[in-house]
Amino acid sequence: MAIFREGIQNLNSIHTKSIVEKDIIELGKKIELFKDGKISDDKFRALRLARGVYGQRQQGVQMIRIKLPFGKVTTKQLRRISDVSDEFSTGKLHITTRQDIQIHYVSLDRTPALWEELEKDDVTLREACGNTVRNVTASSTAGIDPSEPFDVSPYADLVFRYFLRKPFGQELGRKIKIAFSGNDSDDAFAFIHDFGFIPKVENGVKGFKVLVAGGLGAQPQLAKTAYEFLPAEEIIPFIEASIRVFDRHGERNSRNKARLKYLIAKVGFEEFVRLVEVERAAVQYDNTNDFRVFDQQVEYPVPTNILSKQDVLTDSQNPTFNEWVRTNVFEQKQAGYVGVYLKIALGNFNTDQARQLADIVDKYAGSDIRFTIDQSVLLKYVLPENLLFLYEELKAIGLAASGYNGLADITACPGTDTCNLGISNSTDVAVIIENLIREEYPELIYNNEIKIKISGCMNSCGQHGLAHIGFHGSSMKVEKNTLPALQLLLGGGRLGNGEGRIADKVIKLPSKRVLDIIRYLLNDYQENQHDDEGFNDYYDRQGNKYFYDLLKPLADLSTIKDADFIDWGSEDKFKTEIGVGECAGVMIDLVATLIYDAEEKLADAQHAVNEKRWADAAYFTYSAGIHTAKALLLENKVHCNTHSGIIADFDIHFGDFYGFKTAINFSGFIMRINSQKADEAFVNEYFQEVQGFIAKAKEIRA
Repeated sequence: MAIFREGIQNLNSIHTKSIVEKDIIELGKKIELFKDGKISDDKFRALRLARGVYGQRQQGVQMIRIKLPFGKVTTKQLRRISDVSDEFSTGKLHITTRQDIQIHYVSLDRTPALWEELEKDDVTLREACGNTVRNVTASSTAGIDPSEPFDVSPYADLVFRYFLRKPFGQELGRKIKIAFSGNDSDDAFAFIHDFGFIPKVENGVKGFKVLVAGGLGAQPQLAKTAYEFLPAEEIIPFIEASIRVFDRHGERNSRNKARLKYLIAKVGFEEFVRLVEVERAAVQYDNTNDFRVFDQQVEYPVPTNILSKQDVLTDSQNPTFNEWVRTNVFEQKQAGYVGVYLKIALGNFNTDQARQLADIVDKYAGSDIRFTIDQSVLLKYVLPENLLFLYEELKAIGLAASGYNGLADITACPGTDTCNLGISNSTDVAVIIENLIREEYPELIYNNEIKIKISGCMNSCGQHGLAHIGFHGSSMKVEKNTLPALQLLLGGGRLGNGEGRIADKVIKLPSKRVLDIIRYLLNDYQENQHDDEGFNDYYDRQGNKYFYDLLKPLADLSTIKDADFIDWGSEDKFKTEIGVGECAGVMIDLVATLIYDAEEKLADAQHAVNEKRWADAAYFTYSAGIHTAKALLLENKVHCNTHSGIIADFDIHFGDFYGFKTAINFSGFIMRINSQKADEAFVNEYFQEVQGFIAKAKEIRA
């Protein structure tokens, strides 16, 4: 802990501490309490996850998720992240399908110091994991896309910053995911998010088609349309009201039923919309200034290092360069500039490459780099005159691979490499499939109509449910032994304008037969497709059973060999080693910690009062009251799994026993958060009464 304490001493020397510094200090203190046995493992897990610290498959080390709104990172930030990875980790970086960066093998004791270093360049870990509002993703081409109605990136950034650290987004039943697509093609897959936005313009007014309650995972669901058009300034009030409803009514005990999609399935979509409309009266978001600047022209730094005026968009003397231009370069909507994609295999690169890339970007592109949802990098504002020089410098650091977004550009999560939930290998499988396509199907390298995606388990971090050809890790029993397996799915993808397809399960097969699976599928597609028939049209025409029958010979376990019991990338015999999943944290129902939590929420409320953040103070106070009520109910053997249930049960079991001054019962008292404006007078009264409620609860328990 010496490194952490040194960092804390430095922070304490600053008289005015920012909220970020408070976060870092708090994490360090919680780590010490946890190591001293004063905080339960479950409670500490929920706390660290909300701060981007995720337990790895390997014991004693952590994965750190760095939260980058819509994948935006400057060259200065990229260098900072690289320095942090070198100092605290292994010098490796991983781009995720949610446009974050992950580093692995970090000591828990060093996470506060790591966070402190990142924040020097406005990079955060806050709410990168856990039951929170996760990173806001968006189209990587936002701002330069010729077909976009307008640039969605300022809206994505505003949503990200508005919901960061909001009291109603800290201890949800499950995570909330938000995405902004750039146009009607829905390139950010809005249809599988809790909140998805597609830009529209009606009568000169900017707004969005709004989708809610989508999701992948073991039980995928397409999002529902909440609004065909919602003016841009209304999106934050809608999201906040919806999250407040989710916080109050959402499941908390069974994490498998705790996503927003399950709440809507339970209460019905119309009732959910009604609850949101009621809740919107309690939202005090002021958009007067937030949206005013979005219509102004954004100025980007223009590269000045023009090395040649020759047209090098094609160079017949350099076929590999020509192929790279064909697959990785496109014209921006800004005349005279091109965007350039860097194909990053599985999203993995090292800090030496990252620093050299930052130097190259400063030389040839705008400083606003984007990490993409398919685990690649986008450079913007590149002059065509510089393309050949850019290519040669990228090639020198191993980042000039062609074939971006083609069939041989496979998306995969880390799977069993580091994740607790990984069942069978995903990363090595992706590599061997890419090699197969390049060697045996070179003509398909340019095919960007078929996407292959792989996850290490059914939870779909590799987004296999969105793939034309998808796999997720699994296992199969062969007598008394266990075999690494892959579940094949076919037919996923986006249709545009918020509509999409979830891939269908077809057949589960031994992992070591994956190359034959690909050969069977691609050979059959090439032989039997009609004219220029797309893969999903071909799949629909043939039908699911056709592909089951086609691949069934590969499911014959009578021909299993010893090598089939060893997973890709491993030397040992396969066995399933699934740990405790941390994708959404673990809920805490211990009476002893609930009162403690209530007092912490009240302290947060006091801090918000001091800063005159009245709406935040009111919600922290509400949360403190809910935690106290739940503690008292649990002590009386009454189990509740939603805020609304706690409120109703407290009235039933305790009536007016606690003598609330401003209402006849607990529900009338606590739900004033919705019926009264969160101004200074109300918040002070509300705070004092909840403070009294906690004190009386502690007195009676004692």
